Amino acid sequence: MKKAKILTVGDSSILVEFGEAISPQINARIAAVVRLMRAQQVEGIIDMIPSFCALLINYDSRVISYGKLKERLVDVLKLDAEVEAGAVRVFEIPVCYGGEYGLDLANIAKHAGITEKEVIEIHSSSDYLIYMLGFLPGFPYLGGLDERIHIPRLANPRIKITAGSVGIGGAQTGIYPLDSPGGWQLLGMTPVKTYDSERDVPILFEAGDYIRFVPVDEKEFLHIKEQVQAKTYQCVVRRKEV
Repeated sequence: MKKAKILTVGDSSILVEFGEAISPQINARIAAVVRLMRAQQVEGIIDMIPSFCALLINYDSRVISYGKLKERLVDVLKLDAEVEAGAVRVFEIPVCYGGEYGLDLANIAKHAGITEKEVIEIHSSSDYLIYMLGFLPGFPYLGGLDERIHIPRLANPRIKITAGSVGIGGAQTGIYPLDSPGGWQLLGMTPVKTYDSERDVPILFEAGDYIRFVPVDEKEFLHIKEQVQAKTYQCVVRRKEV
């Protein structure tokens, strides 16, 4: 396993690089370091931001020096290889596919040479690892999309994509948490708010969690949407061993 590198980023950030490949193994190492650092409750850390292959740690230099934080990190990095894989969270996200909810479903099916039903079955048959969050608050970059439904982004991005839209961009799938311009091809929509500024924890999930898309019809979609608006909906979260 490649040794992690600790780099200085400005006067109040540290970057830990774990490699160059996008892989579940590297993602698991990053998640382990985040858990270990949280468990140690290191004073002065403002936030930790995972990416595909690295972890950015922002800290308050008035509380902890670069040298002290680096020492803590070196100790944690010695431990992360010993952390055994355990249970991870899988968020079941209901999705209404096609029609007005998934404007590009027919195009995705045509590009793949399969039926729309088959696209839905393929898309909803995997647990997708959240490698990182970015672009928008709570936008999950997911790994594990079946190659059969990979499709290029739109040549002309849309000016507005509605929050909750589920799309495919190249080899990745994801959920738009807010209204936004975007070029991903849309195959469905979820009524679940993956980002809500009024929640105690605004973002529903975090890097290292998994998402499973669950097909629902329009009636169920609208029913869940009412529950979400009334703040009574509870997203199904299960655990699985990895």
